[in-house]
Amino acid sequence: MFTAILRVAPFCAALLILCLPQISAASELTISMRHHVAGQRLTLDSLRLTNTDKETFSISRLSYLLSEFALETEEGQWVELTDSVAWIDYGKRRTEFSLPNIPEGDYRAIRFSVGVDEARNHADPAQYKATHPLNPNLNQLHWNWQGGYIFLALEGRTRTGDELAGYVYHLANDANRTRINLPLKLDLSKDAGLEIAFDLAALFNSPEPISFATDGSSTHSPPDDVIANKLSRNLPSAFQIMRVIEFAAKSASPPAAPIDLPETYTPYRFNMSRSFPIPALPTDNPLIEERVALGEKLFFDTRLSANETISCSSCHKPASGFSDGQKRSTGINRSLTRRHSMPLFNLAWKDRFFWDGRSPSLRAQALEPIENPLEMGETLDNVVAKLKASYDYPAAFKTAFGSGSISAETIGLALEAYQLTLTSYNSKFDQAMQGKAELSEAEKRGFELFMMEFEPRSGRYGADCFHCHGGALFSDHQFHNNGLPITDDDLGLAEVSERTSDQRKFSTPSLRNIALTAPYMHDGRFATLAEVVAHYSSGVEASDTLDPNLAKHPKGGLQLSVDDQAALVAFLRSLTDPNYRDL
Repeated sequence: MFTAILRVAPFCAALLILCLPQISAASELTISMRHHVAGQRLTLDSLRLTNTDKETFSISRLSYLLSEFALETEEGQWVELTDSVAWIDYGKRRTEFSLPNIPEGDYRAIRFSVGVDEARNHADPAQYKATHPLNPNLNQLHWNWQGGYIFLALEGRTRTGDELAGYVYHLANDANRTRINLPLKLDLSKDAGLEIAFDLAALFNSPEPISFATDGSSTHSPPDDVIANKLSRNLPSAFQIMRVIEFAAKSASPPAAPIDLPETYTPYRFNMSRSFPIPALPTDNPLIEERVALGEKLFFDTRLSANETISCSSCHKPASGFSDGQKRSTGINRSLTRRHSMPLFNLAWKDRFFWDGRSPSLRAQALEPIENPLEMGETLDNVVAKLKASYDYPAAFKTAFGSGSISAETIGLALEAYQLTLTSYNSKFDQAMQGKAELSEAEKRGFELFMMEFEPRSGRYGADCFHCHGGALFSDHQFHNNGLPITDDDLGLAEVSERTSDQRKFSTPSLRNIALTAPYMHDGRFATLAEVVAHYSSGVEASDTLDPNLAKHPKGGLQLSVDDQAALVAFLRSLTDPNYRDL
């Protein structure tokens, strides 16, 4: 168990800047990756791309790691840029990064690797700060329990006649790290920008054409895999320099300053597993015991609802993994909410909340149910008035906030602080990974299936669960259409993004404590874990937005045996944290 003690130091950013060593005669190079298909800008989810075999396909995910950057001087010497790593994700519009502290001079070439070196690939991924490109919770490119990074994730759909299928190409493993070397003419007497084109047509076609029908619809890069080998051979021809730009470097934004800290406070000890990635805790709402205690008090207080019968805990019961055991939660005046109540733990690793991702922060999420007419049915103004008039809250707010202000903002900050402390990491599975417990044979088989891809051409018939539920958190915190048969008009993420390609995509819940949080799915349609596993085995419904990791499977799903389905359920039950079960 790893304990992070958060100490609030409002002026630490400024002090760090003053203490940095002065680097003379150095420039910064900002690199922008431009993603094209035969000269045309890449459009995600467009089933209009074709390869040399005239197969029609789309790209829905393009995410990759670059490292080992170096620049060649006019004299032929290579300047290695130590520890240079970048994560690019086209769908998340993360296409630009900077290489600082480069010696001034004229350069004639740049080189880098697609992937990371062997030492980094096999090091503990939990060591990286929340914003580091190798933090697995940030990039979603690490096979946590199997080990190693995915160097390039390329996913999408294929179409043959009226038939839609999916493909998933994950380039990984040390042998597939690919060196790229590009000539250029670069004057770094001052800061500059560099645009590099990544042509996906070349990646699929040159010099080794890749065919979905002939080569296969998935790869996880086992040794001597035909698709992985072709991707590695094609990568060098897929990159080229577009242009060099002179400009002034952008100044980094300082961390957000703490909001309304009291004069005296006690830093909160934030507990998590050593295997967890470092989370991006809010710098403007540092965890202090006084604010956490206030948030907990508010969480269980029915005064936040109009008729004072409903609290946050009414729909998020601790003994149910902070869910509530109902298909759809019961709100004020016994009204039913639209969706199943999501569990609340390990929220420090999420950046979008609700099933449809409509809230960008916990503080914003926490206030929405108060004013929802189907949930707490109150107004924030009325809640503020009630708390100000109470005998207990004015002093509690004064302890947690310097101004003592009772407002919608401070209520949200307090509720956020409490919910951030709800961590879960001590299941039987965790104890087994530490050598303190032993999984049963069924649980071991379930874990094997969970972490094994479904890839018939390589003789692997796993359950493919790790794609969406991988890593120590057992969730990628992304949004997926998991093939649920349509029962209503709930469009999920598309209602927020207004993109057709997001229809019926919902947030991926963590599988930790999954045995406590029945029923399952956004609408609570499945009563048991056995029903959930059966859905992925034979109940997956095809649609235009079905996730490629499911669309690549046979019609209906994985077709798992009865014994394998039971083994998966056994493994999922091993993810229960006794600290939650015994609440």
